Amino acid sequence: MTLLETLVQPVAATGMFANAWWMIGAPLAVAAILLLAGRVADAWGHFLAVAAVVFSFAVAACLFAQLLGRAVDARIVESQLFTWFSVGAWTFDVGLQVDPLSILFALLITGVGSLIHIYSIGYMAHDPRRRRFFAYLNLFVAAMLTLVLANNYLILFVGWEGVGLASYLLISFWQEKHSAAAAGVKAFVMNRVGDFGMLLAIFSMLVMFGGSSFTAVNHGAANLPPLWATLIGLFLLLGACGKSAQVPLQAWLLDAMEGPTPVSALIHAATMVTAGVYLVVRSHVLFEQSAIAQTAVVLVGTVTLLAGAWIGTSQDDIKKVLAGSTMSQIGYMMLAAGIGPAGYAFAIFHLLTHGFFKANMFLGAGSVMHGMHDDVNMRNYGRLAQYMKYTYWTFFCGYIAIIGVPLTAGFFSKDHIIEAAFHHNLIIGLCALLGAGITAFYMTRLMFMTFWSEKRWEPGVHPHESPKVMTIPLVVLAVLSLVGGAAMNWWIQTWLEPAAGNHAHEVALFTPIGGVTIAVVAAGVALGWYVFGRNPIPKVAPASRNPFTLVGRNVLYGDLINDSVAVKPTYALGRAAVATDDAALDGAVDGLARGFGGLSVVVRKLQTGYARSYALTMTTGVLLAAVVLILSQLA
Repeated sequence: MTLLETLVQPVAATGMFANAWWMIGAPLAVAAILLLAGRVADAWGHFLAVAAVVFSFAVAACLFAQLLGRAVDARIVESQLFTWFSVGAWTFDVGLQVDPLSILFALLITGVGSLIHIYSIGYMAHDPRRRRFFAYLNLFVAAMLTLVLANNYLILFVGWEGVGLASYLLISFWQEKHSAAAAGVKAFVMNRVGDFGMLLAIFSMLVMFGGSSFTAVNHGAANLPPLWATLIGLFLLLGACGKSAQVPLQAWLLDAMEGPTPVSALIHAATMVTAGVYLVVRSHVLFEQSAIAQTAVVLVGTVTLLAGAWIGTSQDDIKKVLAGSTMSQIGYMMLAAGIGPAGYAFAIFHLLTHGFFKANMFLGAGSVMHGMHDDVNMRNYGRLAQYMKYTYWTFFCGYIAIIGVPLTAGFFSKDHIIEAAFHHNLIIGLCALLGAGITAFYMTRLMFMTFWSEKRWEPGVHPHESPKVMTIPLVVLAVLSLVGGAAMNWWIQTWLEPAAGNHAHEVALFTPIGGVTIAVVAAGVALGWYVFGRNPIPKVAPASRNPFTLVGRNVLYGDLINDSVAVKPTYALGRAAVATDDAALDGAVDGLARGFGGLSVVVRKLQTGYARSYALTMTTGVLLAAVVLILSQLA
């Protein structure tokens, strides 16, 4: 641990900090009310759900303001709520920790979550189950807040599982569609693979540290044997890969686009998929004890940022393009978190700015779908900038932010990661730079296919702008996409010191690597124009023999790989277990029963019912006993 980490200790919660649980309690209580009230709440349930999240945001803002007024060494505040249970020498308490890292996440979850809730009032206006949808949204927010505000890994895992449950309910919300139901199950099952790693990590912590609190883990990490440090780090990384859709547990993310679009914005842009990044940064003291674990995080992030960008270049479904982009951007965050002290703050910085511009674009995609009769195929769009001006201009703000146009949010956060990647390793830096170029290409492709090219609408479609309840959140997120990076750039490293260590260092606004990055981004935009801006875009995707395109269209054959590596072997193992059970276990039981049945047939023949037969049997027995006694005496 660094000197600052040794000096900065959690302090007991007082005043407003003791009420931090209100952030979780409000949406959790409203979710219960909406689910239990039934149709009585249909008319007003969505307003109550919005009020609960706005209230949580207000509490988070108050706590943030109070943390700002504290000295650096007093910015980690713990509140113990109650004892959950005790087992032997272990006592497990339910407690919360408000510190610079958790409060930023709380602001993101509740702030962006409030905008998404407001947007959903219009988006889900005609859905007969809108009340239930808002209940699930509130449940998700409560679970995500539990995850980031917990002061120990066990309570973090409770929130982790709550997020998994809520995401399943939201992804499969339109369960009458087979594709939506299957997508929910797929996300749930693949996340359980990552959760297995989380459980192994927590069990290991209990053995090695005698507890799972952040304080106990951080104090004991320096004395952790290298093997155990590596194992715990890899277990945590497995959990992070599941939640954050990182290779090799990424295949569920694109299918999850079957859920309502606000779900994609909340879960798959601003909150749930960032949980893995939070976990790695929160556990940085453990990862710093193992170079192998840190390298694994870097490699996973690098591979995923390129894989997600690859997928984004080849999809025609607007939400799936954004989903591939989410994979890629989370990959950048994981890469930064794996670099070590030089990257923690940048990982969180990009996580926050990504929450702004990606939520903006997902909601913008929902607005496009709203005006295009729920069509998600970009080949049926074109020239929508003329008919959906609010949606277009807000989406454009997200576009220039994600590709990193100078002074936008993405420019500040992502370019810092690319700079840090080059300082860490030349090859990793080149991969991060390549990812930036590909991002500019596929996002330019999306803009041309959706807003800038000629009309390709289906007959009877009349594009129209969304209502104000949907466009106002877009405007707010667009503004944050433009100015959010500049607002945080100069203080976020220092702010995160108590939670992520004292690793702040000055980063120049423009550097040689930054200049190269801008040039690569410009080349990506130019290539997008060259391929999709000069010629008409066909309504049907042309057949291609280009392996790059084919692999991208098939989502890197993730489902085929999973089917071959996991699903089919599991089915084969199950069939073998059934056969073994039938042949060995059931066979032994059935054989024993048949043996006793045959013996009973033989014994039954001795029961004739005649007195003379029984007398003969008794006489024979007496004679045999006499012979045995005589022979024993002679011996």
